Amino acid sequence: MTPTAIPTVTAEQTAALLKNIDVMAALRRVFTHLARGEAVQPAQKVVLLPDCKGDFINYFGVDMAQRRLGVKISPYLVTPDKPLITAWTLLMSAESGMPLMLCDASLLTVERTAATTALAVDLLAPPEARTLTLIGSGAVGRAHLRHVLALRDWREIRVLSRGSAPGADELSRELGLPQGVLKICTRAEEALENCDVLMLCTSSATPVVEMANLTRTCLITSISTNAPGAHEIPPAALNAMDVYCDYRQTTPDSAGEMVRAAAEHGWSRADIRGDLPELVTQACSKPDYSRHVFFRSLGLGLEDLAVADAMLTYLNQQDK
Repeated sequence: MTPTAIPTVTAEQTAALLKNIDVMAALRRVFTHLARGEAVQPAQKVVLLPDCKGDFINYFGVDMAQRRLGVKISPYLVTPDKPLITAWTLLMSAESGMPLMLCDASLLTVERTAATTALAVDLLAPPEARTLTLIGSGAVGRAHLRHVLALRDWREIRVLSRGSAPGADELSRELGLPQGVLKICTRAEEALENCDVLMLCTSSATPVVEMANLTRTCLITSISTNAPGAHEIPPAALNAMDVYCDYRQTTPDSAGEMVRAAAEHGWSRADIRGDLPELVTQACSKPDYSRHVFFRSLGLGLEDLAVADAMLTYLNQQDK
């Protein structure tokens, strides 16, 4: 078969396209396919570069229900200044084996990461949750806020950042929040007191929260970063929480706190109560909040492919 030119979607085009895509719906759909055995999610593959010059992570996925397969490749390149991180997603047809789209996935990764967390919040957070805390106010953290705003009737949203953070008024305008709902915190104790949902959105390789500062049981969500062994909570804390993740078959092998908890603290992957395929199909139990609930997102190739496929569908519709 003769190759043909395929769309190459830049970061700027991705930003415009994502405004027309229901990212959470695309993720809900692909996790349903995974639960039904209509999709395959291999483990991510990390390839180390020589001389400690970085790595690149490969995120694979196959969704036969959508007749799509592909991979996202994300290099982490060490430089004399700061590391360079890029990401590109290649979407292919599972019918013809031909490429369909090449997409700059940097922003796509931000959106699918935030939407995956939002899906977990929607499925796991108590219906009466009213206080939301975000640690990390970068692009990923702000995307998390955008995706969860409509999921509960939040009465107070707190933001704690280890670096410089936007002001409360600026961030409220960006998110379209009424005055007084969002609060910028300067101390962890202030940010964590009596919160219902705590979203950790940092690039830290070490814990960013002390469990003792959580004054009542809550849902804690955590994302991944390229830093080796990265984890945002103390690994020993897993034994005292109800643990969920994006995909139980692959996440425990790479999530830093899970790997260390299993090696050093007697925690087992069998202790995971459910993952997103099970949650979206109601195949696992929900938490009762007798103790903290932890959701760990590692990032899956199927998530990238689901969003890229939704973008391609939108592009094709515009061409008709």
